Amino acid sequence: MAESTYWQIDFYKRPVCDASGTPLWELCVVAPEKDFQTSAWCVQSEASADWIAARLRDIGSLPDALHAFRPEALSLIKSAGRGLGVTTIATRRTIALKRYLQRRAGEYRNIDGFSAEIARATDPLAVGRPAPTPLDESLQGDRWRFASLTPRDLDSLLDRPIRFKFAPDFLQPLNLNLASTHQIPGVVIDAGRTAIHLSRWLDRQSPVALDYIPGQPDGLVLELGLADRSIVATFEDPQMSGAGRTYRDRREAARGLHFLLVRPDDSDMTYTGLWLLQPA
Repeated sequence: MAESTYWQIDFYKRPVCDASGTPLWELCVVAPEKDFQTSAWCVQSEASADWIAARLRDIGSLPDALHAFRPEALSLIKSAGRGLGVTTIATRRTIALKRYLQRRAGEYRNIDGFSAEIARATDPLAVGRPAPTPLDESLQGDRWRFASLTPRDLDSLLDRPIRFKFAPDFLQPLNLNLASTHQIPGVVIDAGRTAIHLSRWLDRQSPVALDYIPGQPDGLVLELGLADRSIVATFEDPQMSGAGRTYRDRREAARGLHFLLVRPDDSDMTYTGLWLLQPA
């Protein structure tokens, strides 16, 4: 069976303006498996799903899926994809596209209509991010703790029957060149009766990363979907804060790899959900 193909795609305003001073929109498309990149300019009055679909047809043979990371562009890209019979997947993990956008940002100053003022106020990868909201009370577990696993321990855990699991190849310790003795940090939630409900919710929300945020109080914030954030816990205990700093340092040392494990209790007999995570 042939592997599915995908394009990473972005459509958004850039710091380049038309004759009236209105920022132009740019469609950027990257096909990572083919090492292919292309872009096309669009005046604001023509920015639409139909325009995107027409440009994608011009590129050639269409992929199986479009990957989009920008919430503000998702609706138009989804509509264009539907018109082409191509699935659109919302994901932050568009590394090749983000590298291309950063490179393009340095090229705009050489294009007629470039606005240095807009460029100074523009981050090519920035997306609208709502403030984090507390995890719904119905999803709260009984207790949680910071933890760590070696790659061998993680492999053994992944071999267990776990109903909800996200462990793609690109997040495997071996593919990240982590030593067998490396400590991969994570958070374990003993969720009791809410274990299934919490894991099902997480599975729908596509967890990306779990951040320790020092402050008054400290917090544990879960990054979800394209831009959403949920507050998993807050705490002021000095010992927990120290564990949080260790978690943060280990995550950095592990190339960002960490995990979230949900289980009904601490018996180590049953596990409900396991997600390998990495900031994106």
